[in-house]
Amino acid sequence: MLEYTIRRITATIPVLFGIIFVIFSVLYLIPGDPALTIAGPRASEATVERIRTEMGLNQPFCKRFFTYVKNIASGNFGNSVLTGRPVLNSLCEKLPYTLKLACIAMFISILLGILMGIISAITRGKALDRLCTILSVTGISIPVFLSGLVFLYIFAVKLRWFPASASSLTMVKNPLLPFILPAFTLGIRSAAFLARIVRSSMIEVLNQDYIRTARAKGLNPWRILFRHALFNALIPVITVIGLDLSSYLNGSVIVETIFDLPGIGRFAMDAILQRDYPIIQGVVLIGAIIFIVVNLLMDLIYAWINPKIRDEMMGKSVA
Repeated sequence: MLEYTIRRITATIPVLFGIIFVIFSVLYLIPGDPALTIAGPRASEATVERIRTEMGLNQPFCKRFFTYVKNIASGNFGNSVLTGRPVLNSLCEKLPYTLKLACIAMFISILLGILMGIISAITRGKALDRLCTILSVTGISIPVFLSGLVFLYIFAVKLRWFPASASSLTMVKNPLLPFILPAFTLGIRSAAFLARIVRSSMIEVLNQDYIRTARAKGLNPWRILFRHALFNALIPVITVIGLDLSSYLNGSVIVETIFDLPGIGRFAMDAILQRDYPIIQGVVLIGAIIFIVVNLLMDLIYAWINPKIRDEMMGKSVA
């Protein structure tokens, strides 16, 4: 397992370097002058030239890129063009909100998704299975912005069970309360998709010979369901969970905007509207790093659960 872990970590290094190159290149190779965009159309040529010099735009591309990589390696993500603050400091302030939102959304997604998937699998073809299927298809079909607005109107405006925005973070006794609605909005779609994956995987596992053997031996049905069937059915589910967690951290722009959460998603949206290139680069880079780390962890868990996959990727013969 150690050799496999080292090999997987080593394989992520060129991927990360390639992502850094793409992030740097896209913003500086797109048509237009970033310095002129930042300065505004009415700025003087001297002002534009000063901004161009400060951003290093008058230097060769390769020199700018390696300077950018060197700065990232030292923890320097640059300064915001509009505020002048270090980008890394701003990201460290915003990241905890998004992490908290993603963790709660993931908990909701796993809890509802696995529960609905198991119920649907063991009641295949019955009323509960059809009900879970309808709920899953509905959850997948409704876009996040629509479900967010509906939840906001019903549970915050009408019923007043939850605060309507994160501006009340310091006004409520329970600091998690303002995150419940946005987390439910973010997690309900993933829960619906996860339920379909769990259902199909559980049905496949429940039809295996070793499950029939366990039943013939008279083992406890709950032990068969959770210890033998669910454990083996989770192998494809882990991949989906990893992708969902990465999407939560990188795709919370809409939810954070609707519920006024001061996280990275909303921070990125403001930077895009204001053309603050260093912040955009920093947000995309942090999101890419999180995506790589999460998928690396999912691969390691995947290999731990199913040693055959680890042996095949290591080039070992599998009996």
